[in-house]
Parts: sequence; C-alpha cells; structure tokens
Amino acid sequence: MLVLGVETSCDETGLALVRDGKLVCEVLASQTDMHAVFGGVVPEIASREHLRMLPLLLQDLLAKACASTPELGLTDIDAIAVARGPGLLGALLVGLSFAKGLCLGTGARLIGVNHLHAHLLAPGLEAELSTPALGLLVSGGHTHLYHMAASPDGPTRFRLLGRTLDDAAGEAFDKVAKLLNLPYPGGRYLDELAQGVEPDTRLFPRAYISNDNLDFSFSGLKTAVAEELGKRPHLTLAKMPTADELRAHGALALSRHGEELGLIAASFNWAVSETLRIKVERALDREPGVLGLVVAGGVAANSFVRKTMTSLAEQRRLALHLPGLALCTDNAAMIAHAGWQALRGGYAHGLDLESVPRGRAVPEDWAREAGFAAGETAAAHHPA
Repeated sequence: MLVLGVETSCDETGLALVRDGKLVCEVLASQTDMHAVFGGVVPEIASREHLRMLPLLLQDLLAKACASTPELGLTDIDAIAVARGPGLLGALLVGLSFAKGLCLGTGARLIGVNHLHAHLLAPGLEAELSTPALGLLVSGGHTHLYHMAASPDGPTRFRLLGRTLDDAAGEAFDKVAKLLNLPYPGGRYLDELAQGVEPDTRLFPRAYISNDNLDFSFSGLKTAVAEELGKRPHLTLAKMPTADELRAHGALALSRHGEELGLIAASFNWAVSETLRIKVERALDREPGVLGLVVAGGVAANSFVRKTMTSLAEQRRLALHLPGLALCTDNAAMIAHAGWQALRGGYAHGLDLESVPRGRAVPEDWAREAGFAAGETAAAHHPA
C-alpha cells in the first residue's frame, strides 16, 4: 500500500510517500527563518506559506519517487494520510483541504492522523517498536506521557498518563532563549551553548516534581531562569543574531561572556532533562510489563535529553526508541507511517473529516470498512 503523508500542523510543510510501512521518499520546506524575526510562529504567515509550497513540494516528491520507480504518478497512491491536529487551525485546514482535493481527484482513501501519536510512532520507520512501551512526547507545545500498546488490527493504542499543565518543555526552551535575545526556535542554541559545560545542579529547580502525578509544568523553571538572568543582565545579547550568523559563528562566539552563558544553558538543560527522567521513572514504576521506551518530538533532539533517556533505558533494561534527528521535527514521513498503520486494518475517514486545533482532544472517529475481520489487514481488500 502506497500512502502519501501531508504535514502542515505548524511551520513545516512536508510531504512523504510510505509503502507498506517503509519510507520511499520525502520533501520538507521549513519556515523557521521566516518566523525567527517575529520570535515565534505567526499563524497567518504559516498558513499562506503552506498554501504556496504544497503544490511545489508535490511535484518535487513525485520527481524523487520516479527516480527509483519510473512513471509513478498520483493515481498510484492508494491513500492519503493528513495531520488533522492538534496544531494551528489555519495551517491544518490548508493541509486537510489539499489532501481532500487529491482524494477527490484520484479516488485515494483518506485518513486523518493525530500529530502527537505520529511523533511517537516515528521511530517505527527505523526499527520495529518494542511494545507495550512508555511513550514520552517532548515538543514545543506538549510534554505528554503515554502507554503504547500494539493492536492486532492496525493502529497502536495510546493511553494518556500525564500531560502538560502550562508551559511544555520546548516552550520553556524557546522562552529562555528569547530572554537571552536568541532567535526562534531557541532550543537548539541553548543545547549548543551547553556543550562541554558542567551544569550547576543547584542553580535551577527541577520543575513540578514534588507531587505524585505524571503531569508536567515548566512555567516555574522558566520563571527561575528569568529571575537569575535578571541578576545577570550582561548575558542578554545586545542584538539578536540572525540564524545565518549563528550557523556561521555559533552562539558562544557572539557573546563576551561565553563561560557564564554556557553555565546557565547547561544548568537549564540539566533541570529539564532531570525533570523528564523523574516523571518517566515514576511512570515506569506504575506501568509494569513495559518493554520499550519511546522518546519523540522536537526536544528529543536535545543532547541532554537523549543522554539521560539512554542511561535510563539501560538501567531499566528497556529497548530505547529515539528517532533520528530528522524524525524529531515535524515531518510528513511520520504522518504517512501512522496513517498506514490505521489503513492496513481497514480504517479510514470520509471527506467530512475535520481539523482539530491545539487544546482539543483528537478523536479516533475513523470508520472501519465493511468486510474486515479482527486482525485482518487491508492487503486482501486493497492489493497494492
């Protein structure tokens, strides 16, 4: 089964082709530099850029696919998987409308994908996931814990264990970077600043751990960093560097207080990664029988988080599933892969599928096609 994935939930425009769970090819257009000047994503600009880029990316994707499979065209696509939420509503609507139009024109089936679940399934493109697993999603908008269980009839089952109460980990990274006058998205620069620096583990608190729940709150940590930087105003860059300047010279080279700045960054990175470790360990103690640990989302690219979770998985003797850096960011390959899981069990959506903005739960309202027995895949009904 050949599935086209469409990703437009925020500021990345992505298309990908996945055949029977394996990535064929993908294309991605990032808007990061465009939004950096505003200190964050501007929804209207993001939506217009998705609208402009999708037709161009589709041409590029088909050209790449034809390099390995000559004469492959739109009519060879069996289904289209689209990110339906959560995300920016206008951006989601652009992608959903694009997907519906392609379905109408080609007769392909349609499946709406939960963007958060797709992140957690993304490592499955690189290796089979060990389930049941504990899933940690760490992104700009969400820090969630899930119990993940494989299903014999297609889609993986997710049970939410803990969620973001206010600022997510990625949001805290970006806000701290903004306090230092670093451009959006700032998490990567804080990680870079912290390389090779020993953190001061007493400088910042581990956020929202003096409780017995599995929820997350990073607003207190962000406030603690803001108060500390208030005592060290010389650390804030006088002028916000451009992304090109940072790529060329690095964040440390643009500051006269590199050692002190590195200490702040390393201590903050440590506080975030330790908070995540404590909550993950708590969840593992409450979920016996878990075989794997899945860590996904943009913050899963952070070197402190990756090192901490690698160590934890080794201590707990769990299979660790950390996606490659390209799969940590928003991408269409994960959307196509998650959609394929549902489609192979005969699940699909109608053209009345709706987008779901951030703040609302994404329903599993897909319908199963008639004639599918439990455990049966789509191969007999929709041969590739």
